[in-house]
Amino acid sequence: MTAALDILITRAEQSRLGEVSLENIAFGKHFTDHMLEVDYVDGKWQQPQIRPYQPLSLAPSVAALHYGQAIFEGIKAYNDEQGNPRIFRPLDNFYRFNLSAERMQMPAIPEEIFMEGMRELVSMDRSWIPSLRDHSLYIRPFMFSTDELIGVRPSEMYKFMIILSPSGPYYSAPMRIHVEEQYVRASPGGVGYAKAAGNYGAAMYATAQARKHGYDQVLWMDAQEHKYVQECGTMNVFFIIDNTAITPSLEQGTILNGVTRQSVITLLKEAGLKVEERPLSLDEIIEAHDRGGLKEVFGTGTAATISLIRELACRGRDLQFDVDSWKYAPAIKHKLMDIREGRIPDLHGWMMPV
Repeated sequence: MTAALDILITRAEQSRLGEVSLENIAFGKHFTDHMLEVDYVDGKWQQPQIRPYQPLSLAPSVAALHYGQAIFEGIKAYNDEQGNPRIFRPLDNFYRFNLSAERMQMPAIPEEIFMEGMRELVSMDRSWIPSLRDHSLYIRPFMFSTDELIGVRPSEMYKFMIILSPSGPYYSAPMRIHVEEQYVRASPGGVGYAKAAGNYGAAMYATAQARKHGYDQVLWMDAQEHKYVQECGTMNVFFIIDNTAITPSLEQGTILNGVTRQSVITLLKEAGLKVEERPLSLDEIIEAHDRGGLKEVFGTGTAATISLIRELACRGRDLQFDVDSWKYAPAIKHKLMDIREGRIPDLHGWMMPV
């Protein structure tokens, strides 16, 4: 059986959905019945296929395991009020995916394969989309090098895949964040702006140290001076100081240009706040806190959506915040969810119907 994109489709004999409860489901632990897979061989992408979710067979010498040529994206699909599945801003993720591919010397994925392959896969497994509030179907496109060769060079063969995972809230409670002033996530000229797998592996040690002390995540600082805030481990970060929302700028290429970040900037401006994308020092944050000008702190990301931050640990101090009194972050989160789930009009064209 083939679809419009000429996708070879092999359906699962029986769905596993009956084995899983979609209520308050843990993030990233369960996967749907099917996956999309397409190989890059001899300089061109081969025929895409959708087949039952299953293990892959890989040689021990496959290049991605040795040299880290691997990238990914995170996207979400939601059911609207009528039960119709819609995907949030997938075209933005497609553009960012190919930006990451270029930085990692990997072939660009054609828009048709990425977008229509995703649409077909989500359509096939649409019954896995939770209908509960703040639940979604997480979409994970990824690509890795598949040359069976030990040698430091870009591969000639690659595999692109999409898998799906139903999930509930990523962070269910306001977060405690440790400001990391020793270890570094990214530096100018590096791969910080790319969604490369190695970025996350390199961040795990510092994150693990923070979690030993009861923190949920780290807030990274710049690599040169450890003076300016960058992003958290799984999300961009915003600070509302006085009547201005400030988020670190993208110019140095050290942080991810988050799709949720872009959306939140738009909605904050619509809410009447001035928004600045600029370098933001820890000194400025502490000074604003001490004089009562630091109003709200929150993170944004595909998995996290909008996560309130109730504590920042930095320079021997714990800056604590009364999240129950906050105005903007909860309202923006609520509005964003209403757009995604179809309760209010999508005036920005963010939702792609399946």
